[in-house]
Amino acid sequence: MRTILIIDDHDDIRDNIAEILSLAGYKSITAENGRKGLEAAIKEKPDLIICDIMMPEMDGYGVLHLLRKNEETAFTPFIFLSAKTERTDLRKGMDMGADDYIMKPFDDIELLNAIETRLKKYDILHDKYTPGEKGATELIKKLNGSGMLDMDLSKYDSNRLSKKQVLYGESKRPRYLYYITEGKIKTFRVHEDGKEYITNLYTTGDFIGYLPLLENKLYDETAEILEEAEVLMIPKDEFLEILYNDMNIAGTFIKLIAQNVQDKEERLMQLAYGSLRKRVAKALLDIYAKFSKDDITHKQINISREDIAQYVGTATESLIRTLSDFKAEKLIETVEGKIRITNSEKLQNLLY
Repeated sequence: MRTILIIDDHDDIRDNIAEILSLAGYKSITAENGRKGLEAAIKEKPDLIICDIMMPEMDGYGVLHLLRKNEETAFTPFIFLSAKTERTDLRKGMDMGADDYIMKPFDDIELLNAIETRLKKYDILHDKYTPGEKGATELIKKLNGSGMLDMDLSKYDSNRLSKKQVLYGESKRPRYLYYITEGKIKTFRVHEDGKEYITNLYTTGDFIGYLPLLENKLYDETAEILEEAEVLMIPKDEFLEILYNDMNIAGTFIKLIAQNVQDKEERLMQLAYGSLRKRVAKALLDIYAKFSKDDITHKQINISREDIAQYVGTATESLIRTLSDFKAEKLIETVEGKIRITNSEKLQNLLY
């Protein structure tokens, strides 16, 4: 049962809200002024707080300010109760970090809808996500599906792109966030010696190009189509406006993207210091996990040897020799030129 703290100096309002919450299956805690409400919030750590603005001893702004400074309550959903005469002060509360407000008088449904929406948003933002762009995509999809993010993908233009076509190039200025509705895309950088290495792989349902938009920097890699793809183009300014409309969402999103930068740095270290066998084993498992989720039985990898070599960061000839060794060890097999993993457990063990 989820617990909700009600802070209001009017006994009848507190009792009325507590009764509504009880009937809806919530546990409620009450406090008759801001100071006691702050103490209750820190001690009880409720799932959500409903707080009046104008109260004796400490007003709602003071409560919110101190809660947001406290590490344990900084992200607790907070809804202001406001009399119509205080309407002009609401922006102040929202700027301070309130999640919502309800105007007095209110009805039961309005109150319960506001509570349910804020709890659902909290759950989505604090769910566990895969680090990096994959996790950021999962977050965006959940928020969009729940109606908490206004990103209607059906309204954006789409492009049909052919294999080897460049979606965006290194040192170009970003203008769009891209969403892949069909196909596969790789991003890569070019070494000083002219060799390419793949930095990431994307497929249907992935967004691509977050980081340069957020940092307002030029692309530091090139995105190229691996197989025919259809890509939606979401204008940069529109995406940033949607994202930064809610700083809690923006903060969670940016943390996930920051982890992606760390992941790339770790993989570059592996390129420099890992053994070729380990690197090839990891690449096969990574590519399978990325592109072959629906082919659980065959575990077949449907990208070229050249692209795998670029992902590993080695010459195609070196990759082929390693694949030949893996085949002799019955870790993989080839069927009609396609690589099929036959012993993923042993491949995984090569990494350690």
